[in-house]
Amino acid sequence: MAVLISIGHDGWYTEDQLAEELRAVDPGADIRPLSAPGNLEEVTMLAVSALKGDLPAHLPNLQLVQKLGAGVETIVAHPGLAPHVRIARLKPQEPAQEIAEYCLAYVLRGQRNMAAHAAAQARCAWQPLAPKRPADTTVGVLGLGHIGGRTARLMRDMRFRVLGWSRSPKEIEGVGCRHGEAALTQLLGECDYVCSILPSTPATRGLMNAEKFAAMKPGATLINAGRGDLVDEPALLAALDAGTPGQAVLDVVRQEPLPADSPLWTHPRVTITPHVSGWHLGGALRDVVENYRLLHAGEPLLHEVDRQRGY
Repeated sequence: MAVLISIGHDGWYTEDQLAEELRAVDPGADIRPLSAPGNLEEVTMLAVSALKGDLPAHLPNLQLVQKLGAGVETIVAHPGLAPHVRIARLKPQEPAQEIAEYCLAYVLRGQRNMAAHAAAQARCAWQPLAPKRPADTTVGVLGLGHIGGRTARLMRDMRFRVLGWSRSPKEIEGVGCRHGEAALTQLLGECDYVCSILPSTPATRGLMNAEKFAAMKPGATLINAGRGDLVDEPALLAALDAGTPGQAVLDVVRQEPLPADSPLWTHPRVTITPHVSGWHLGGALRDVVENYRLLHAGEPLLHEVDRQRGY
């Protein structure tokens, strides 16, 4: 009964680093990095950020894939994952707060005219601009789950007018919560900033398309810290050229890493960050170890995914 760690990509924790941190949480757990996997027949739980293509085929007794984050769409769709293998995700507090702060940072960047001041400095121009008042600014949050709800509350506490959208009804004090397709189109037309924090599901893939961009407020900013496949990227580029939206901040894109020849890199109205909005696992390390215990005790898992629904 061992946990095998396979991060699956570069630029985050290494497998050895994460194994060391997990062992510190539970020194008695059998936790192995991919560099020293031991007998693969002993592995019953696989902890991943991205699931490598052929790895499940080498783990004959695999019972659980633990995602080291929230998004599980690529694991759910993995063709090599047997139907009986369970999937769990994390709902950590620290990266949720980090994602909310990421969205706030780019809202404040616009509110305080940071890009305009940088451009003025490049021209050696002393050009005062009045910052925008929060009360006069509407921030929309698409997705009101664990991360989106936190983002909406942070924006509310910063005194912005906040509208939230979800597929099913939600209630958050001080946030105008809406749901349903018609409500989304109306919300987009009211918002100066739209923070997309939706999961990737069949219902959300390509949700932000030409029609939705046309419904946005002219000059608005789209901030995507959810999943890259929520956005129709060619439609976004065309919409940016038309000024609706006026700016896009993308922490996630359809193909990661973003290819060097992608026009998103050089478009003057696009800001790219390399999927860094939520970084640290924090207390969620305890949930990974706890699911290891629960799995082998035959008890319900934390944050188990419905493979049919995709989340």
